[in-house]
Order: sequence, then C-alpha cells, then structure tokens
Amino acid sequence: MRQLLIPILGLILLASCGDRQPISINKNQFSEEEVKAEVAAANAFFDRKFDEAVDRSPQWQSYLGIKKDYGKLDEVTEASIKADHKFYQGILQEAKDSIDFAKLDKETQLSYKLFELFCEDKIKEYKWRFHEYKINQMHGAQATLPAFLINVHKVKSYDDAMAYLNRLEELGRRIRQHGEWLEKQENKGIMPPKFVYDHVINDCKNLISGFPLDNSGVDNTLYADFTKKVDGLEDVGDENKKALKMGCEKRLKGEVEPAYKKLIKICERQQAKTTEDDGVWKMPDGADYFNYRLGKMTTTDLSAEQIHEIGLSEVERIHKEMEAIMKEVKYDGTLQEFFKFMKKDKQFYYADTKEGRGAYLDKANEIIDAMRPKLDELFITKPKAELIVKAVEPFREKSAGKAFYQSPAPDGSRPGTYYANTYKMEAMPKYQMEALAYHEAIPGHHMQLSIAQEMEGMPKFRRFAGNFTAYLEGWGLYSEFLPKEIGFYEDPYSDFGRLAMELWRACRLVVDTGIHAKKWTRQEGIDYYVNNSPNAKSDCVKMVERHIVMPGQATAYKIGMIKILELREDAKQKLGDKFDIREFHEVVLTNGAVPLDILGDLVDEWVASKG
Repeated sequence: MRQLLIPILGLILLASCGDRQPISINKNQFSEEEVKAEVAAANAFFDRKFDEAVDRSPQWQSYLGIKKDYGKLDEVTEASIKADHKFYQGILQEAKDSIDFAKLDKETQLSYKLFELFCEDKIKEYKWRFHEYKINQMHGAQATLPAFLINVHKVKSYDDAMAYLNRLEELGRRIRQHGEWLEKQENKGIMPPKFVYDHVINDCKNLISGFPLDNSGVDNTLYADFTKKVDGLEDVGDENKKALKMGCEKRLKGEVEPAYKKLIKICERQQAKTTEDDGVWKMPDGADYFNYRLGKMTTTDLSAEQIHEIGLSEVERIHKEMEAIMKEVKYDGTLQEFFKFMKKDKQFYYADTKEGRGAYLDKANEIIDAMRPKLDELFITKPKAELIVKAVEPFREKSAGKAFYQSPAPDGSRPGTYYANTYKMEAMPKYQMEALAYHEAIPGHHMQLSIAQEMEGMPKFRRFAGNFTAYLEGWGLYSEFLPKEIGFYEDPYSDFGRLAMELWRACRLVVDTGIHAKKWTRQEGIDYYVNNSPNAKSDCVKMVERHIVMPGQATAYKIGMIKILELREDAKQKLGDKFDIREFHEVVLTNGAVPLDILGDLVDEWVASKG
C-alpha cells in the first residue's frame, strides 16, 4: 500500500543537515570515574543554562508552571532580541570551552549535540529577525498574548490575581512594542500581504469590545476571564474581589484599549500601502530566507524543488488509494465528484449550532477514550499527564487553525489540551475526526510531548525546548496512520478521512514551495487545495493563508512522517522476527525531539543492539 514511499525516502537519506561529530567515545582512553565526573558536570551545565534561558522569559516560566516573574510578559524590542542573541552565543561558547566532548558517554554526547543545535538555531534566527511576521493571523501577539492570559495564567490566590492585573498593563506595553516592530519591518521593505491585516484588525477589535469598553451587553473577553477566575477564589473577600475587578476595568481602559487602537491604526495604514504579493520571495534576500526556513523546519537539506516534487508524487499516490475506497463504498463518479459529495453531504457534518459543536467535542472525547486501552499494544512508556479536549476560544476562532495542542504544565497544574476549532463546522467533517484526534492527542502530540517532559534524568532543554518541527509534526502525522494497523478506521469513510488528512499534508509540500519559491499567488494555492482535496473551501483558504505567514512550517509534517516510516521499514527488514513495534516507538519517543538524521542514528543503534 505504501510502495511509493521508499524511492521518495531515498532523497531524505541523502539530505541531512551536514556533517556531525560522531557520537562515540574511546572507552580505553578515559577511566570510568573521569567519564562519570564529566557527564555529571555536563548535565549540570545544561540544566543551569536552560534555567538561565527560562529566566529570560516570564511567559516560558508560566508555561512550565514557574511563578517567578508572574506579573510580566516577554519584551519585544531590538535591544531584547539582541541580548538574547548574545546570550545564546555566550552559552554555546561556554559549552565548547567547559565540556570535554570526548569524555562523555553516548547519551550525554547526544545531549551535547542537541544543546549545540538548540543554541545554533537561536543564533541563526537573529539574522532573519525582521523577516518573521510577528503580527499575523496564526500566532500574532494580538491574539496569542490574550490567549496566554486566559489559558496559562492561573489565578489561585490574591497575588496571582494582582499578577494578572500587572500582565494586563504589560499587555498594553507589549502590543505597542509590536506596533513599533511592524514599523521597523516596513522601513526595511517587509510587510505581510493585504489579507493578513483584515484578520489582525478583526482580532484587535474583538479584544477591545464588550463591557467595560462598550455597552454591547456582553463582557469583554479578558474581563470575563479575569472575573471568573477571581470569583473562584475562596479565600478572598467580596470587597477585595470588587477592587480587583475595578483594577481590571482600569487597566483595560487605560492600557489595553489604547494600545490595540494604535495597533489597528498602524495596520490600517500599512494595509493601504502593502501589496498582494504573497511569497517571501518579495522580501530582501527572500530566497535565502526560505531556504533557511526549509532547513529549520525539515532538518534536512532538501531543496524547495525536491520538496515540491515529493509533494506531487505523494498527492498522486494518495489519490489512487482514495479511488480504491471510492469503489469500496460503491460511489459511481470521478474522484473530484466524490470530493464534492464528501464536502456537501450533510451526513458527514455536525450542525453549525451550539448543540452541533458540543456533539463534536463529545465525539472527540469518545475517540480518545477508545484509543486509551489500545496503547499497551504499541507503547512501553505512556504519558502520566491528563488530557482534555477544548474548543478554540471565540475571540480567536475565526483566524486560528483547524486544531492544535498545548502541552501540560510539568507540575500537573495544567493538563495537555487538544484544541478543536468549531468556528465553521463545514471545516470539521466527521470522517476526519479520528485522524485529527490521533494527531493532536493520543498517540500523537500529547503522548510525544508529555513523555518527553516526564523523562527523568534527561536535561531540561531536551524535555521542554520543543525544537525540531519535522520530528514533532512527523510524529503527529505518523500517529494518524498508526491506529489503522491495529484495527481503527473501520468505517471506510473514516479511512478516507485519514487519507484526506495525509493528502492535506502532501498538498502542503506543493503549495508552500509553490507560493514561496515558484511565486504562486494566494488564489493559485487555494485552487490547488480545492481541486486536489475534499476539504471545505474555507479550510483551503485558511491553510494557504497559514503558508503565507509561516513559510516552510507546513513542509515538516510529511517529510517527518516519511522519515519515521522509512526508519521503521528499514528496521523491520533488518530485524525480521526480532522487530518489536513497542521498542521502536520507545526509541523514537524517549529521547525527546531530535533532527531526523539523529533520529536515524538512534534507530540504527537500537537495531544494532538487537543483533
């Protein structure tokens, strides 16, 4: 069924991120005591420097459940970004000066190489600091900072509530900083295309609507969140709660609203000035920037042209598998006609109502609950962290993606969260629900990220840094395929949904490179998705708009999945009856996120150990 994988995979074997120092030691050169001492010193260094990095980011602290700078948000200025650049340069040099790589055992040599790559990645980002659209519809600060307050900032005490109020003041300052950054980018000839501003302005207007900022009869999103959290405090008296709410009202009016209004004005002015050119080719050094992004996202040296061709080949293969399902369900027509049937027939969609949205979330929980007892068949290590399913909040649902995952807090104070975007139910078909839940929840991102966080003895940066998108998203896409091998996707329409999700990622290879390397327009990208996938047009529009503001990111999924399947197939062929899928997954999941070539090294070592 996957015969076409291996020829494609050969491209990836030839395309690593360059030569790396081998991970091995001369066991006769150093004593056991010397190695043990150097390993202890290296691991202490890694954790110390990770803690220093976290100290530089109040928001990262909160994601990790640390309340050290609980009333602050991250700076977004040229000075702060330059300081971060120097910090990572400094700790990389310090690692080279203070750690004797040859004395380390294999596991710590791997940590050293990953630490080196982590720092190098941060250092490389500095060159392209003005090329990233920090204000956009996918992860722009206008929406992510309020979402951070709502979803990450917990209020368990009066002090926590005051920290929230301090962060509201910080929110105003940070939004002004982002406006200033937009103007710096404009001076360098870098602005997003016109459509981006509509989404950003809409987000901004949503966030400064409602009581106490207007008389619309509904509460402002942040005010509603704060008052709900404050009302839940049992050890705070009514007078203090009233004062806290008044403090929230004061900060929304005095800091947040003016900052958002100023950002709206900047966006409106830039929108009138910018073009409708969509790819990063329009930027200064745009081609080099896109090559940088492809390397960062795929952890390979694959060119835009190679990735584009892989995408076209995979689209063709998946179309053929879909045609087989079309025959199975006895549909008489072309594949494109079948796509239209799947898009329009009401049996495949929940109602676009409150009840329909609730039913979708209930079904998502059912799918996850059905998977839980099957995990022992596939995995040795399983996550301890809790998992919940949640709808994307109304204030950002129009611009947010289809679904995404937020990691749990390491201390258990926040569960892992699978977010489903129920803004338009036409974009959330029933037949894709299994694949989507497996990707974001289990055995996908929740399993992958929670296991990494919970690995005792592993340096903190490997547990929490979350680098190497091809590994992370490759596992998510692989996790959509894996359940089929143990009997899931019994309904052929659901199996079609699995293929539709994989097809979607194959199309991404084509369209992402089409827009940024081949100068496709936004409309050409939308047309490609509409003509080659069963997804709703609204889904296609969102995806193309995501490509435009996140160049290269969407190529990671398919490249990563292909590599994992390649490694698994190679291990099966070499080990025969000795191959154990549970052990293979243990190797993939218990080392944290790694580049694809290092993942290959780890699997090769496991195969050799079984010999």
